[in-house]
Amino acid sequence: MENKKPDNIVFSDDKGYNASLLPYSTNVGAPVIKMDDVVSWKSRGISNVNKEFETKFNELQIQYQNLMKEYEWNELVYSSKFSFEPVIGEIYHLYIDKERMYFLSLISPQEWNKEHVGTFQLNSNKKWIILDEKDTFSF
Repeated sequence: MENKKPDNIVFSDDKGYNASLLPYSTNVGAPVIKMDDVVSWKSRGISNVNKEFETKFNELQIQYQNLMKEYEWNELVYSSKFSFEPVIGEIYHLYIDKERMYFLSLISPQEWNKEHVGTFQLNSNKKWIILDEKDTFSF
């Protein structure tokens, strides 16, 4: 008759009774071993990471739009007509004349009746910073 061992005894032919060497409990009173629910952990992680990516993407999209707007304003001011060398830090005003040509002036919109597009200041990097723009203007 074959020598049968009960189910709760841990025995192997090469190591003998090895219950104390195993990385898990082997007696009947030991806590239940259950598998962690990694699927919900993964889905929470994916959800959190996707939210972070979406937030970062939206921030970059806004930065890109602002950068393009700055570029378009600078392109417009630099391509406008002016017969003086702008001074860094000074405030200038962009207008449209009767022929629909843009021109830059030191004269403020309150001092004359011309179609005002925006007010700009030249910074030390030779970039035009918009200080005031008309809401009706679009590129």
